[in-house]
Amino acid sequence: MNTNTENFDVIILGGSFAGLSAAMALGRSLRHVLIIDSGLPCNRQTPHSHNFLTQDGATPSQIAQKARTQVLKYDTVTFIEDLAIKGSAADDGFYILTASNKEFHANNLIFATGIKDIMPNIKGFPACWGISVVHCPYCHGYEIKNKKTGIIADVETVMHMAPLVKNLTHDLSVLTSEKSEFNEEQISKLSKNRIRIIDKEITEIEHRNGYIKNVIFSDSTTEPFEALYAPLPFRQQSDIPELLGCELTEQGYIQVDMTYKTTVKGVFACGDNSSRIRSVANAVASGNMVGAIVNMELSNERF
Repeated sequence: MNTNTENFDVIILGGSFAGLSAAMALGRSLRHVLIIDSGLPCNRQTPHSHNFLTQDGATPSQIAQKARTQVLKYDTVTFIEDLAIKGSAADDGFYILTASNKEFHANNLIFATGIKDIMPNIKGFPACWGISVVHCPYCHGYEIKNKKTGIIADVETVMHMAPLVKNLTHDLSVLTSEKSEFNEEQISKLSKNRIRIIDKEITEIEHRNGYIKNVIFSDSTTEPFEALYAPLPFRQQSDIPELLGCELTEQGYIQVDMTYKTTVKGVFACGDNSSRIRSVANAVASGNMVGAIVNMELSNERF
């Protein structure tokens, strides 16, 4: 530890919905908390957030700004915009180094760092992501109901999503270049529900300001679409949990137990980095719970 290291009870890496929710629970329990946030949330392109009570239709940035204002009313909570680049464990806790060369120490770490989507090599796809190319029918489905819609996914995900999306639109297709991966029963079920399988590789998505107009295929044919579902592969936004020894699941999420503890003592995780349920409501709920659990751990240690 250098002489300029600042000390906290808890350092929260990630200052979006999960991290802010954890900070509020801890701040209300008089814990000295530092939130470190890079300022680049994964939902920054999403025009509106839905399926979260009291905030339905607000932009993610509006919700986050309101949350930050409320959290920072608790004077034991500090928020800095910086990027955590290194973490280390010691006998007296954990040390975090940031891109601005500041070092911080805490007894506990909470990772609310989220995940980073891995975009396919399709021209126009990144510009549409979160706007008209979406990942979740619960978060976005109502807004794109009754539109001409496609699903881009592997077989297992298609068969999971198709009934959910079919409930929202009658004009549904599966876009794949691997039709042979579907078995006869799956093809029959899709056909029975009037879901086409378009067995072509996508090369480009034509759009206007992120809203899809056409999908262009490798054979140079074009078909109009208004919305696409595309659950993407991902990686962890931060590599610090793994460097500290936190184990990941087979799917790539940070492994946590029912109390949000990782496999490293004193380290917790919440939000998208450790849950398949990718929503604002789940991020807030898991952050609130992990904040309470960390506070209980600190209380018991010092009692």
